[in-house]
Amino acid sequence: MIYRKILIVNTFGIGDVLFTTPLIQNIKEQSPDVILGYIANARTAPILKHHPLINHVYIYERDEFYEVYRRSRRAFLKKSFDFIRDIKACGYDLVIDLSLNMSTGLLMKLAGVAKRVGFDYKGRGRFLTDKIPLKGYEGKHIIEFYGEILQWLGLRPGQMAMKFPMDSADVQHVSEILESHASKAPVVTIVPGGGASWGRDASRKRWIPQNFAQVADRLAGSCGATVVLSGGHEDRKLGEIISGLMKNPVIDLTGVLTLGQSAALFSKSRVVVTNDGGPLHMSVAAGTPTVSIFGPVDERVYGPYPSAGHKVVCSNIACRPCYRRFRVAQCDHISCLKKLDTDQVFRAVEGFL
Repeated sequence: MIYRKILIVNTFGIGDVLFTTPLIQNIKEQSPDVILGYIANARTAPILKHHPLINHVYIYERDEFYEVYRRSRRAFLKKSFDFIRDIKACGYDLVIDLSLNMSTGLLMKLAGVAKRVGFDYKGRGRFLTDKIPLKGYEGKHIIEFYGEILQWLGLRPGQMAMKFPMDSADVQHVSEILESHASKAPVVTIVPGGGASWGRDASRKRWIPQNFAQVADRLAGSCGATVVLSGGHEDRKLGEIISGLMKNPVIDLTGVLTLGQSAALFSKSRVVVTNDGGPLHMSVAAGTPTVSIFGPVDERVYGPYPSAGHKVVCSNIACRPCYRRFRVAQCDHISCLKKLDTDQVFRAVEGFL
């Protein structure tokens, strides 16, 4: 490979960024002198800022650009110019654009990056120089789709496991929290939220809090586990609901931990129970067994990778998975989640204790 400086673009959610970590690892292992940059959104940037193989991190919020454009064309041009200037200053000779977005493709062209490779979905790869046709992520895991980029670069796909780079201060902080509760029981972390990248539709990926509360109570009661609730600031209400429904003690850390601290908590857990979403992939990348609950999304494409050592709980109704080509079917019953009972999930978790 003759590229000296490579810029990766992925402005999707936490899981999507973690799916690119095997790509990063393989590029760096086979081309150790290459400089790597990464364009991500503000929510996922903390993952990359601690990554030992990433040299530069740039934040791109598409909605923010659109809002500036709506208010003032002049301010939009200045914001775009400043962003392009920062990219141009590094002199990248290759962009791996995984954003499926025409706007970022145009920005990379304007930044003067000569080679721009990525997936062309519905003609959105108009400004790419090398287009890989894509109808949607189907039939295999997204990590394997990203592995095709390695082959395009002439590299050999090696180990494709995800990695979450952890900061020692985050690990120490979480250790102190757990030690303060003076429990030697195995830690089971439950993440009742997740799926934030779906916005208002995130609830369609989530098991109801009453079910999580029942499973948590059984784990704390009959299994003697230390149950910890985790999630972002937007999950505070979920944490309050679940802890309020429980009879047994629970450590509610929803809305308390940073992204890095959450990953540290997952790494110190015996098992993490979570919906389909970023926390699942953070747990996998932290090396912790998971029990994940999947509804409309295909676990073969978006599930834990590699799947060994993890359990997926899902229903086998005929209409699932209904999320295809980045669209979820209109559904007013969400039976795929409602038909999953608490005993199924409890038994899956119990197997790790």
